[in-house]
Amino acid sequence: MKTQRNAHLKKVIVDYKKLNNNILDLLVDKYPDGYDDEDVITFRNAQNEIVECVEVKTEDTLYLVKVSKRLVTAMEDHDDIDSEKEQGLPNASEIEEE
Repeated sequence: MKTQRNAHLKKVIVDYKKLNNNILDLLVDKYPDGYDDEDVITFRNAQNEIVECVEVKTEDTLYLVKVSKRLVTAMEDHDDIDSEKEQGLPNASEIEEE
């Protein structure tokens, strides 16, 4: 991790299950075509497990989002919902079933 440039930032590791829309927005903005191997940061946590993450920043926080297949799906789905909103289309949660 680039500690000198990010030393003033609060560092938070986020699992897929705890992602919120703000972090998903940051991920989709930073990685609009998905992330590559060179974007992945690998380290060992306190339990000596290997953890793979991608990073996104706000003004005061550096988020390390754990990489998983579910993360890719969540980013794609979130991007699709944003595109539908821009086009004025309803998303699945706004459509009522009869």
